[in-house]
Formats: sequence, structure tokens, C-alpha cells
Amino acid sequence: MIVGLIPAHNESDGIAASVSSIAGQVDQVIVISDNSTDDTVARAIAAGATVIESLDNSDKKAGALNQALTAMLNLGPTPFDLPSLTDDDHVLVMDADSRIDEGFVVRAIEEFELTPDAGAVGGVFLGDPGGGLVAQLQRNEYIRYAREVARRGARAWVLTGTASVLRVDVLRKVANARRDGALPGSYGVYDTLALTEDNELTLAIKTLGYRTMSPKECIVRTEVMLNWRDLWHQRMRWQRGALENLRHYKLSKVTRPYFVQQGIMILGMFAMWLFIGLTVLSAVTGSFQIQLLWLAIGLIFVVERIVTVWKGGYKSLVIAVPMVIEFVYDLFLQAVIIRSIFDIVSGRQADWYHPTDGANAAVESVPQPSASPESQDRVLTAR
Repeated sequence: MIVGLIPAHNESDGIAASVSSIAGQVDQVIVISDNSTDDTVARAIAAGATVIESLDNSDKKAGALNQALTAMLNLGPTPFDLPSLTDDDHVLVMDADSRIDEGFVVRAIEEFELTPDAGAVGGVFLGDPGGGLVAQLQRNEYIRYAREVARRGARAWVLTGTASVLRVDVLRKVANARRDGALPGSYGVYDTLALTEDNELTLAIKTLGYRTMSPKECIVRTEVMLNWRDLWHQRMRWQRGALENLRHYKLSKVTRPYFVQQGIMILGMFAMWLFIGLTVLSAVTGSFQIQLLWLAIGLIFVVERIVTVWKGGYKSLVIAVPMVIEFVYDLFLQAVIIRSIFDIVSGRQADWYHPTDGANAAVESVPQPSASPESQDRVLTAR
């Protein structure tokens, strides 16, 4: 049996499309409406989904998923009447702003057969069309990430929250390990104190000895941020969440590549600024000279930027060819890294941001991962 789970908070605009994209690929679609105040429930039901509404949930997506999974995995008492899953079953967890391509689930199940120690199969995500420059920059980034995953033999760095198929027996082991203190978090499949619950679940599954895969055929299409403000808040949560996940899992065989990746990113920033500084200094002092070696390296870099987004078509190339546009985007992402590190070191509370709320988007202060579960009841919402 394969059950599709879609947590949704005020997702009336896209919930029907999300449900429709998986309805023919799973045995049952369950939408978890989490404190929705729009017509998400009505539209999900009209699209053919079974809908439950979360109860007294202040833990956002992770808390909503835990409530449904507690019922389906028989992890504890629950008021929800949901199908009981066996260890041979699978759960597809998908964001309410995403849609999977035809054949996604079939390919994911095939990957489990090809890779017996795979604990989960994630999607290769592509950005929705439309929007302006900010949207296209994200689409270029996603195209490059998909190419990188394919070149790594479909081994996934992170189980994307946009869509992932999870083994039920592995989810039970994760929940039991949290209960026993072998993994961060105190209860449930998802750590409700993690800013990036999908990244944390990836580390949890790998810590238990399983692989995470993302075959290139498992395509999921998701929304992109349409302005710099929304993108800033999204990436701040991603980056800070990743750093905090590593802090709580500490250095191990599983986390070592992730620590190295973060270190390379930081070193890359310093190297780039050192190069820019030396170039400016040589130009000011009149000692600047064009050297064939560095010119060749620069040309290779330009070609690489073009080739890696070739599949995106002319719009991707228009952004990639001038170089300076994506250079500015790289500076933006570097600022996110620096600010995330500063916020962690200074102990600043993390923020959640809801771009769908438009100009009056809510910024919610959330507890730090070191807080107790009881402290989550004191979530503050500021508008």
C-alpha cells in the first residue's frame, strides 16, 4: 500500500493540482489541513482527497505530519481514523505547492528494489514557470542541483520536502530511535524542533544505516519565490536549519561530508573575495596584467555555467551567459550563509515566514532546537 500525505496550511490555490498529480499514483491521498483559514479543505475534498484537520498543532509541518503518522504507524493513541500501515508499505510525503510527474512513484518503488538499503527516495525538483529574474535564478539553481544529483549516481544529499517516498519500517525505526534518545527529538517521525525537518529526517535515516536516493526520473515541480524578500527568508531557514541539524548530530561518519560541504562553501567565499581584492589592488597600483592561465580558467568557468543550465532553454542561458547576474545571486546566497552563522553564534531566535500572505506576511519566532517540547506552546506570532 502507498499512501500520499500532503500537509497544507492555507494552500487553496494549489492543493487541487497537488492532489491530482498523485491521485493516480498512490492508493489513497490524505491532506492534513494545518490551521487553515481559507477553503483548502473544500478544494482538497473536491479533488478526491481524504482530509483531516490537525488538532492543537503549534509545530507547523512537522507536527501535522507527526499527527497523521502516529495514527498510520500505530505509534500511540490518536483520534484520527486513518489506514494502518505495515512495514512493507510506503508513504509519499509531498508539499502542497508541488506536483509530481507521471511515473514518479513507480520509479521510486523500483529504486527501493534496486537499492535494498535505501530508506527513502526523494524527488529531483524543478521550479515552476513564470515570475521574473528572481524566479529564473532559482530555476537555474535547481537545474544545476538535478544535474549534480544525477552525476552522483542518484545519491541524495537531502530528502527534499517537495516530494519523497518513505519506507514505513524505516519511519517506525526513526520514531523509536527518537523515543529511546538515539536520535534528536523526543517523539514522532519528524523532529518538531528542527527548522528544516526534511534535512533532519535525511540525517536520521542515514544515521540508522540507510541510503537516501533521488533518481533523475522522479521529477517534482514546485513553486519558486517571486521576490528577494521571500527568497531571503526561505534560504535563511534552509541554511540555518542545515547548520543547526549538524550541530545536534555532531561530527560522525554520516555528517562528515555535510561538514566538509559547509566548510568548502565558506572557504569558497573567502577565496572569491581574496581574488576580487587582489584584482582590484593590482588594477589600482597599475600592476594588473592579463595572464593566459587565469584567462583559460575563467573561460572554463564560463563554459561550465552555460553547459550546466543548457536544458533550461534560452531563458536559463540569458541569465547564465552574462555571468554578472548570477554573480550577484551568489553574493546574495553568501550573505545568507554569513547571517545564518551570525544568528546562531549570537543566539538569535529563528523566524518562519509565509510568503503566501503577501505584504502582511507573518514572521513567527520559533523555539531553538535545544528547547524542551513544552516550550513550543509559547510560539509568538508577530505581524
